[in-house]
Amino acid sequence: MSKVISIVNQKGGVGKTTTAINLAAFLAEMGKFVLLVDLDPQGNATSGLGVNRDELSHGLYEALSKQTRLHDVVCNTPHEGLRIVPATQNLAGASIELVDVERREFQLRDLLSEVSHAYDYIIIDCPPSLGLLTVNGLVAADELLIPVQAEYYALEGLGQLLKTVELVRTHIHPDLGILGAVLTMFDKRTRLSSEIMSELYKYFPNNIFRSVIPRTVRLAEAPSFGQSILHYEPRGKAAKAYDRLAREVVERHRN
Repeated sequence: MSKVISIVNQKGGVGKTTTAINLAAFLAEMGKFVLLVDLDPQGNATSGLGVNRDELSHGLYEALSKQTRLHDVVCNTPHEGLRIVPATQNLAGASIELVDVERREFQLRDLLSEVSHAYDYIIIDCPPSLGLLTVNGLVAADELLIPVQAEYYALEGLGQLLKTVELVRTHIHPDLGILGAVLTMFDKRTRLSSEIMSELYKYFPNNIFRSVIPRTVRLAEAPSFGQSILHYEPRGKAAKAYDRLAREVVERHRN
């Protein structure tokens, strides 16, 4: 059975999709079979791995709405061992349509159970909100990975996110774990980044990844070329950071 990790933070622009793409790519590089699920209607994980959304006849929405099997929407990526469930524009309507569906919070979990035997890891890129799609992402996950941007307002929404996680644990999914928080867009030249790091320990005393993702121009550029940082700048600082993060994730599952 695969490990299902949802990458979640309701704040936009914190490096969530970048982390989803690159963690998935480096896990595949380590020889793991990985499925990346693009649960964000913006579809940035899909386009960020070079999949043209405009050419897709179906994606996650069509599987959630029972028009097709999940197996039939999975696409290959340029990375051996990494496949993706793409997001088409239709996914934006799913959160409204799911409202009246029975067991609406379990729709993604039920879908993934059909394919989980085929992968070592399933990585879910959640939308930057706490709506029904994200709740599906939380309920489908074994664990959460929370990217936190090294900036002044980064911790503002964290309390709200952790409250939502507690609600999901209490009412739906008591075994939902927090794999950890990872600091993104880190600039070691600023004092602020170090202050955010020490604040983060108050929220996650035992769950902060040692790997810290630096702010680099190449990392920001890579998605516009439809590439992970592993393919775009394999020897750069950001690639080394995501390689370390992937190894840390695997190590945590060994313990």
